[in-house]
Amino acid sequence: MKYEIIGDNLQMVKLTLSPGEKINAEAGAMVNMSGNMQMDSHLKGGLFGGLKRMLTSESIFLTTFTPQNREGFVSFAGNVPGRIFPVDVNGNEFIAQKDAFLCSEEGVDLDIAFTKKLRSGFFGGEGFILQRIHGNGRAFLHCCGDTIVMDLAAGETVRVETGLVVGFDATVEYSIELAGGVKTVFFGGEGLFLTTLTGPGKVVLQSMDIAKLASSLMPFLPNNSSGGGVGGIDIGI
Repeated sequence: MKYEIIGDNLQMVKLTLSPGEKINAEAGAMVNMSGNMQMDSHLKGGLFGGLKRMLTSESIFLTTFTPQNREGFVSFAGNVPGRIFPVDVNGNEFIAQKDAFLCSEEGVDLDIAFTKKLRSGFFGGEGFILQRIHGNGRAFLHCCGDTIVMDLAAGETVRVETGLVVGFDATVEYSIELAGGVKTVFFGGEGLFLTTLTGPGKVVLQSMDIAKLASSLMPFLPNNSSGGGVGGIDIGI
């Protein structure tokens, strides 16, 4: 398999497959494909595997793409403005936020991972359930905004605003802590809690989360009181 990530902040990934190679993708993520590419929806891991994917906000069914007779291509894109990045999980595990999965090679498996602490589940921005990506091969994840990749040494710590953690190696410790003192909590503008990640391992962060993006757009969306206007302009809806 060969791949190319196209674009800047509205990216898609183009995968070129040889006959016999397969790609599993989130339902509805396909952008375009060659004429010899065959699609087939299936329950990878059976019904139980599909239900576990549903708990992480992914579709129950995955779509498999396989070229027929000759080399072919297929492209995928995420559902928010942002970037796509590859993760190699050859015998390792990577923990990702819900709905980050885009597509992967046939040997990659998706599972669920639970936050280890009650407070992390309530205040971590991702709830109690995360995605566990393991097996052998390459997966492609997408995030909102730009990505920041950090390789933490053993014992090295980074503190991040909740909701901005895309994923991390399973060797990284994940916890939630108060943002600071009383004044910081109420007047700092950063929320009550921060996510603390402690190495060793790779950490992938995003510059924007979907909740912030949605809240920034809310003042410009039509509502009943404004008579269908956007940004104060009546568009006649």
